[in-house]
Amino acid sequence: MTLEPRTPDELHRFVKVALGLSMPREPLVVGSSAPFDYLVHAYFESARDSCGAAGKDAIVWANRGGGKTMLGAAATLLDLLFKPGVQVRILGGSLEQSSKMYEHLVSLLDRPWFRGLLEGQPTQRRVALVNGSRAELLAGSQRSVRGVRVHKLRCDEVEEIQSEVWEAAQMVTRSGPCGEKNVRGAVEALSTMHRPFGLMAKIIGQCIDDTSAVDGEPSSDEGLDSARLFKWTAIDVIERCPQARPCAGCVLWEDCEGKAKHANGFIPVDDLVQQWRRTSRRSWSVEMMCRQPEVSDCVYPEFDPAKHVREDEAHDNDGWIGGMDFGLRSPTVMLWARLYKSADAQVGQVLHVVDEYAERGLTLHQHMDSIQSQGSMHGWPHPDWLGVDPAGHQRSSHTGVSDVQVLRKQGYTVKARRSSLRDGIERVRRRLDRQTLRIHPRCTRLIEAVRRYHFDVERPQKQEPVKDGPDHLCDALRYMIINLEAGSGGLTTASYL
Repeated sequence: MTLEPRTPDELHRFVKVALGLSMPREPLVVGSSAPFDYLVHAYFESARDSCGAAGKDAIVWANRGGGKTMLGAAATLLDLLFKPGVQVRILGGSLEQSSKMYEHLVSLLDRPWFRGLLEGQPTQRRVALVNGSRAELLAGSQRSVRGVRVHKLRCDEVEEIQSEVWEAAQMVTRSGPCGEKNVRGAVEALSTMHRPFGLMAKIIGQCIDDTSAVDGEPSSDEGLDSARLFKWTAIDVIERCPQARPCAGCVLWEDCEGKAKHANGFIPVDDLVQQWRRTSRRSWSVEMMCRQPEVSDCVYPEFDPAKHVREDEAHDNDGWIGGMDFGLRSPTVMLWARLYKSADAQVGQVLHVVDEYAERGLTLHQHMDSIQSQGSMHGWPHPDWLGVDPAGHQRSSHTGVSDVQVLRKQGYTVKARRSSLRDGIERVRRRLDRQTLRIHPRCTRLIEAVRRYHFDVERPQKQEPVKDGPDHLCDALRYMIINLEAGSGGLTTASYL
């Protein structure tokens, strides 16, 4: 193959002529990427982006029908052609989903430009080139994923992949020479995001946290390591709208605002108009405009970072308190908070969480040493008391000493008032509603936990929040507030679904 693209312009020309694909190079919606940006990233993996980062994994969040699967196939074909010996695997939520990208790949290889490059006929799950490159399907199971060692793993419709399979898939890639190129092992996730607490939301949350986390520590355990996010909407890939077609009265105007008059995409305007008319506003917003899914199943829908996330404010302190959640396999959490009177007399006393600690794999004594060190580093006073889980009174079967006893021996005053889960949630909600709970921006894990803490979407009758990570920090916050308001009387509560 003598026409190896060396620049983005050459790549765009090759994709258009040899593959017959027209890829928009400029986004139309603020905050979007162009679909071609992803292809440049996947192909020129050694090229550095505007932040100076090289060879990152990739996340593609795009609308339904936005070309994700075809682009993944095109990226795979480019790898096979110009990185001799490269090994690529395609993983989907099911073998059927994986097959869609593979079918696009086989179709592209059937074009005249690539005749004579195949090593035999493609099978239902495997295609090989004479240069030693190979692409193969993986079924959406741990058994299929484990033991695989490849350069590239492209995961189509990640939203449908099981978390356990996704976790196993993070360990299958390897870097290595392919011809004259040194190919970096990489995982790519391509999907819509239609579940508010699904895998794609966690992966994207991880990606965003990695770019803004304190001391480089992400606030979530799931996601791609140092991944670059590419996002585009239906408007970014719409065909050019005829100048004679009036914008007045068009159902797409709210999202388009006339941008389609200058578009270079591939989805016909009439198709999008029909899809808009067939779907609800919610479905259109989430699946076509790639906005965050509704959070009607959130435990704390009142939480708004614009209102509740605040820097330190100049007030006389009324005291310092803390909240803890003990963990063995799960993290042990510590929150530091200060109390002060708001300048607004109607608001009253404010609880401001100013720092957080969340680590796992240590003994409680080791956690306390780390907590003491972190508090001293930031200059936090010794808390007046800690609010903890009443279960902390239980004695350890190994040491005969309870977690509460350990804290008291460390010089902490401990409060462990019993309260129902519903009562505690309502108390946190009331503070959010009245804006008497604030969180410092440095508490990235707590902010993300409060945002993601949710009920079971699939089991609406279940009254307890899902225990999938955010619960630990939210429990520490709840214990602190329950004990702060001890003696203030119970709350009359109703179902919070």
